[in-house]
Formats: sequence, C-alpha cells, structure tokens
Amino acid sequence: MTPKNGTIHKFVNMVDISSKSMIFRMTEAEGTICLSSETMDALKKGMVKKGNVLATAEIAGILAAKKTHELLPLCHQIPITSVNLFFHLIDDGVKVRCIVNATYRTGVEMEALMGVSTALLTIWDMVKYIEKDGKGQYQNTRIEGIKIIKKVKRE
Repeated sequence: MTPKNGTIHKFVNMVDISSKSMIFRMTEAEGTICLSSETMDALKKGMVKKGNVLATAEIAGILAAKKTHELLPLCHQIPITSVNLFFHLIDDGVKVRCIVNATYRTGVEMEALMGVSTALLTIWDMVKYIEKDGKGQYQNTRIEGIKIIKKVKRE
C-alpha cells in the first residue's frame, strides 16, 4: 500500500529468530467445555452418534498443534517433539490439557493453545446434537478458561 505521499508502510512482520539459541521449550495449556448432564451421560456411556469423542478430540488437538503455523499467519513452523492431550471429566463438562514440547528458537505457546482449543471445539462438534435446545440454540454450552498454565525454557 502506497499512501499519497509515496511512503511505503509495512504492517506485519514475522519476527527474525535466527540469532536465538536452540533450547528445550514446553508449554501446557488448558480449557474447559461446559456440557449438559444428558451430554455427559452419553459421553461416559460411549453413546455419542459420531463415535469416541475423547479419542477424536485427542487426535484433532495433536493435529492442530502440528499445523499451528498454517493457521496463524506470523507463527514459525516449529519442529515439535511431542504433543500430549489429557481429558478430565467433571460434573458439568470436560477439562482439556495440552502439553507441547520442542527444542527450538521460539516457544510453543500458540501450539499448546491451538491444541487445547481444537480439542474443545471437536468435543462440541461431536455432541452438538445433544446440546441444542428445542429451538436449535446452545443455551448453556460454552468453552471457557483457555489459558497457559505452565511454560518452561531450559538450556
């Protein structure tokens, strides 16, 4: 884009990390999806029409973490060494934790957040037919508390 005065503006920049050293990095993120008791019952009994909800969410979360650089325009492509997702059934939903490791020049925060977010969205997608009310609305379904809970940098 060239303004009237001829000055060229640059609006975004992928940060140059070439001078940073390769170190071990780990990030742990978590989030929760709040679901109805009917949905939780179907999930616990393995009665969801689309199949195994938690296994599917686990695979989706891993895949999302690996593809973060394809979805966030200024993220670096990071050689991830592991992605692990953990699921904890609570009374009114599912708490998801995603841990991502890499030895690289930049952290894996976005990868962990992408993993947990995608796992939560996958759960919603698989149970949405149970969660909808009579008018097709999601009165109580929600995703909340997505955050980084731990970050490690170690030489």
